[in-house]
Amino acid sequence: MSDNRQSLSDLGAALQQQQQATDGAPVETSADAYLAGDVQEPVQRAPLRAQEIDKYGRAYATGRRKDAVARVWLKPGSGKITINGRDQEIYFARPTLRLVINQVFGITEREGQYDVICTVKGGGLSGQAGAVKHGISQAITRYEPALRAPVKAAGFLTRDPRVVERKKYGRAKARRSFQFSKR
Repeated sequence: MSDNRQSLSDLGAALQQQQQATDGAPVETSADAYLAGDVQEPVQRAPLRAQEIDKYGRAYATGRRKDAVARVWLKPGSGKITINGRDQEIYFARPTLRLVINQVFGITEREGQYDVICTVKGGGLSGQAGAVKHGISQAITRYEPALRAPVKAAGFLTRDPRVVERKKYGRAKARRSFQFSKR
């Protein structure tokens, strides 16, 4: 069995060969500089996606949450949000639901810069608000691809998979048993 130990000078030479292969230009690196943290490896960045807008200058996306599905169109404007032909204050009367919808604009620092037109079907109000938020998140990343990183870091691009558990046979609800009777 052969001894395949590599010294720090071998590591520095390997790094130099890797840099030359990627850049084409010689890079002065030593193993000591690498260990000290002075040499940084090339950062692989995801390519910026293309802007996806229709002929009317809007970005379209679909958002989902529980049983609700929201179709969202986003365009530059004064910050008006219309849901099923009604203003957001009328459709979502609870302030917490309006807060859920506007979270995306808070993260991206774009409050009052986009108009949102949305149609939503299915589910209850909470699920519909989550679906609208998911749709706005998708649409804003299609209109401004540079905003994808903060929106994704906040977790708004991922569909929330939690749904109501089904009722089971022989149970009162999904998990609750019928009341026990001794006699």
